[in-house]
Amino acid sequence: MKRRKFIQNTSISSLGIMAGAASLSCKDGEKENQSVTEVTPTWPLVVATWNVKESTQAAWEVLNKGGAALDAIEQGCRVEEANADGQSVGIGGLPDRDGNVTLDACIMNKEGNYGAVVYLQNIKHPISVARKVMEETPHVILAGKGAEQFAISQGFIPEDLLTEKSKKAWEAWTKTSEYKPIINIENHDTIGMLAIDQNGDLAGGCTTSGLAYKMAGRVGDSPIIGSGLFVDNEIGAATATGLGEEVLKTVGSFLIVELMRQGMTPQQACEEAIGRIVQKNENFEDFQVGYIAVNKKGETGAYSIHDGFVVTTYVNDNNESFKPDYFNKST
Repeated sequence: MKRRKFIQNTSISSLGIMAGAASLSCKDGEKENQSVTEVTPTWPLVVATWNVKESTQAAWEVLNKGGAALDAIEQGCRVEEANADGQSVGIGGLPDRDGNVTLDACIMNKEGNYGAVVYLQNIKHPISVARKVMEETPHVILAGKGAEQFAISQGFIPEDLLTEKSKKAWEAWTKTSEYKPIINIENHDTIGMLAIDQNGDLAGGCTTSGLAYKMAGRVGDSPIIGSGLFVDNEIGAATATGLGEEVLKTVGSFLIVELMRQGMTPQQACEEAIGRIVQKNENFEDFQVGYIAVNKKGETGAYSIHDGFVVTTYVNDNNESFKPDYFNKST
């Protein structure tokens, strides 16, 4: 599909904080495919991928007390990492094909500093370890056993992250060993979160257990700067969810921020980033990618390839989950 045609086909040209009119009731108050209007931007705010109201609540509590965006991001992500019922982040995450739960995460602050961990095992809160990498080491990424050893040296307690629920799911999978990314698995995937604090400063974080039953050693976009997350305090921030391989190929979050730098709204930038993926992959119907973004004004945007993507925002004392617009209307 030509880019011009893609832009013409998108239904939203600009977006402030997303607010919708008529909508269908969804899980826990989600709203269906909202129409949007521009409103006066307000700080502080939190926006996150998927229906994670407890996470955005925790982040908002930090911001509402005058706390920094970076602290809000860490506390918000930790909530979902500690949720053993969720099978895509932290404890209880679905394992790789060998039965090992391996976690990836990154965090980025207003100064542009960044920390990440990849293929981390036995540590429940990779987002906090990523922050320690950023603040306590001369490096930006630690991997595998090195990341685990560093976490333990910083006081993190090792524990078995494979819950009985996830173990049974993996054992059932081994009977067929069929590997195929599932669109909108469990209605959430990677948790990406962006925040603006009362000073107008931005921060972002991204945490995941990666694709279920992936090859041992696989790392996706989530902990990779510019792909799963990018923050520029002068312009805005973006984060991604979905099939990481496709986000990595287009350096999607960096692309969105650069498009905002050139004058696009967060919504336009998210739509263009999805357009790049669709244009380059004729098999786009087989996988999901979703983006969220926020600019320095406090305007937000969200867009995905397929229906089913959910976004949660907390602004003006309102914690709300809804479905944004999406590209593939053919299904």
